[in-house]
Amino acid sequence: MKLREVRQLVQVQAPVLSRSRRVLASAYNVAEYRAAAQRALPPGIFDYLEGGSEDEVTLRRNRDSFDRWGLMPQWGPVTGPDTTTTVLGRVSALPLTLTPTGATRLFHPEGELAVARAAAAAGVPYGLAGLSTVSMENVAAQSPGLERWFNIGLSSDMGYQQAKLDRCAAAGYRALLVGVDTRALGSRERDRKNGFTAPPALTLASLLGIAARPGWWMNFLRADGLRFPNLEPAGTDAGLVTPSVWQQILGHSDASRGWADLETLRAMWPGKIILKGCVNPDDVARAQEIGMDAVQLSNHGGRQLDHMLSPMDVLEESRQRVGGGLELIVDSGIRRGSDIVKALALGADACSVGRPYLYGLAAAGSPGVSRVIEILAEELRRTMTLVGVSSVAELQQRGAGIVRDLRGAAPEARVAASEALREAM
Repeated sequence: MKLREVRQLVQVQAPVLSRSRRVLASAYNVAEYRAAAQRALPPGIFDYLEGGSEDEVTLRRNRDSFDRWGLMPQWGPVTGPDTTTTVLGRVSALPLTLTPTGATRLFHPEGELAVARAAAAAGVPYGLAGLSTVSMENVAAQSPGLERWFNIGLSSDMGYQQAKLDRCAAAGYRALLVGVDTRALGSRERDRKNGFTAPPALTLASLLGIAARPGWWMNFLRADGLRFPNLEPAGTDAGLVTPSVWQQILGHSDASRGWADLETLRAMWPGKIILKGCVNPDDVARAQEIGMDAVQLSNHGGRQLDHMLSPMDVLEESRQRVGGGLELIVDSGIRRGSDIVKALALGADACSVGRPYLYGLAAAGSPGVSRVIEILAEELRRTMTLVGVSSVAELQQRGAGIVRDLRGAAPEARVAASEALREAM
């Protein structure tokens, strides 16, 4: 082979000096963005993002629950494929939402504003955390075309709750996410070892870890102080970072709330309501009975109850219980577009991610979030093509014919159940 022929085959690229640009150019999947986020963040902050409760069995099971399903392609022509769908009655470019995550500015100075821009550009819904570090009004002003949802906590103070609902409506938030899996704070032992307690008491090791990431702490110090403006009255500059607020930030809510409080909220709010944090088909059926519009099957990403079932463990049964009358969204453990295909085949209307977009945010800001969404979309389209479906609707219609339980469940029974469900819908 001649030298000029070798030169045609080998492309020598100039070095990229910007760390975030290097990541955008060289990270090809969510796992590589996770590795880039780990390099960018102090170890204690990364542990706060990554960790689960106790022995982290639930955290690991979330991935195993997807891996237990194999894909079964069917030969035939494929066009597109078309990934658009409807979520809560609105068109979404993907069967994907970005789930609420608190204290997002710990991972990047722009925090929720960066995530909102990426979600708006991708045409997917974004759930803003009640414990976001940017106000709901600011997110609405910066991303007016975004399909915005708000994560609200239940309260026994009806005046306070109505004021929060009025604020959501005024800021154009169309749906509420109500979490029901935080009656007590999960024992996140990584956080306790690092001093991420309520209030924080950082250990020497944590402080040394922060010192070893000058890029992170210089950006953090240059940004505005960490606040949680959705806990404050609209328009106030007063800070409320008290020990009780830190308990909320780390995941604790009032254990006394129950179904009656959800019924009250349903009567107070004319928009859509998503019940988030169920993995019990009985609870899914009860949510349908009291008028919830959707249930987000979730175990809080393994951060609350260890040894808890994963959404994929109960997805088929939940769909059979509610038929087509209630939308089901699946989170916890999604890392590939093929995971989305599996969930849709088993009865989900959409999937939701939290950690993956935070990896992108920590590694490369808003472009990193956009790239993570793009990667999942590319993987979704490629998997749909290789499986042999041309649209999300076709994927859901074929259902159990696309996946096989690798643990050895009888496929005939599962296909029969899927066909019965389609007839009911």
